[in-house]
Amino acid sequence: MISVLQLGTLDYASGLRLQQRLVELRKEDRIGDVLVLLEHTPVITLGRNAKQKNILASPEVLAQRGVEVFECDRGGDVTFHGPGQLVGYPIFDLRGLPSSDGKRKTMGAIEYIRSLEEVLIRTCADFAIPTERICGLTGVWTAQNHAGTAAPGCAGTAQAKIAAIGVHISRAVTSHGFALNVNTDLDYFNLIIPCGITARPVTSMAKELKRELSLEEVAQSVSRNFGFVFQSQMLWLETLEALIPEPADVPLKVPDHLRKLRGGEETFRA
Repeated sequence: MISVLQLGTLDYASGLRLQQRLVELRKEDRIGDVLVLLEHTPVITLGRNAKQKNILASPEVLAQRGVEVFECDRGGDVTFHGPGQLVGYPIFDLRGLPSSDGKRKTMGAIEYIRSLEEVLIRTCADFAIPTERICGLTGVWTAQNHAGTAAPGCAGTAQAKIAAIGVHISRAVTSHGFALNVNTDLDYFNLIIPCGITARPVTSMAKELKRELSLEEVAQSVSRNFGFVFQSQMLWLETLEALIPEPADVPLKVPDHLRKLRGGEETFRA
């Protein structure tokens, strides 16, 4: 069973504190696996392998744009989070997720990342956006016709990055996760070299479809695909208090319109 919480918009510091608390509780086995979905106020984050030079804008420009900067312990380089982007933080214990090849009892880090990519590829497909992987890179990319033979599961060429992935794993418990550009203002990405990759642009679902999407509908698709890929029931929770029986300094209420969208259904099985 994976519990799902959609918390609306949070500043990055609050989201980080929430993750840290959930990781502690998961390590203590006081909660089960949980997927947190949210949006962030504008922020640039630097992963463990980030290079400061990949932030192109000056501190003055960032301040004018209202963009914060945070260092964090996820993998990867520099990325942007902001309104219109669906951010997912899976707090999973990999020891409870068997390897798909049946050879290991525990899902490994690489397979976990590939599984996150598969969730996002399937989600984009739900909205008629073909996407794929690129060998040697992490994330999900829009597909384009290409000639030649690529390695299994990898594309020969791709157009633009639509979703970024960066994770941290401590004592088999995951944190951080993915950012899917839904209705994101892509101009923010001009402030950085996204993920340190200069040769490929960034795109969004809205740009690909030439229309804005309902973030709640995309969240529903993400949840369904998590259930399919990770072979689990998905249980939507109305409040953080339903997961954590103690006060937390973050907004707890799931928006009314999301409950209406779900039609009162609490459990979804892929």
